[in-house]
Amino acid sequence: MKKINGFTLFELLVSISIIAIMTALASVAFSGAQKKARDSRRVQDIKLIQTAAEQYYSQNTYLYPPVGSYDAGDAWTPSGSTTAVLESFPTDPKNTAPYVYSCRGTCNTAGYCLCAYVENTSNGNSTNNCTTFTAPNTTTNYFCVKNQQ
Repeated sequence: MKKINGFTLFELLVSISIIAIMTALASVAFSGAQKKARDSRRVQDIKLIQTAAEQYYSQNTYLYPPVGSYDAGDAWTPSGSTTAVLESFPTDPKNTAPYVYSCRGTCNTAGYCLCAYVENTSNGNSTNNCTTFTAPNTTTNYFCVKNQQ
């Protein structure tokens, strides 16, 4: 009998199926890693803005930055100062939507609340924008911070 070199159709189908399954598993794992990385960036951005708001408060006769919609690159400079406490307002890493910066009580004096939507709900601490804070490690959609003063 003559020996034929090469692979059978069945062997090729099995190897292609294994490669497809491994690719699917890798893409799911990579997707989860991307979500965690974006959430980490959001938390870092929110804490950066919180620090800037507190510096603004201490340098601006105890008034917080005005509430409003901030675009990427907007700066916070206290009145009478030439140095910005926040040189460039960050944006969400997945899209260009600004983070939610809203006032609590009397705007500019009583405080602020700052929130970011998180993809991994175990990273959040609020069920909605700035109204209900929850205990850590609960299922929530937002990571929020509020004034420290």
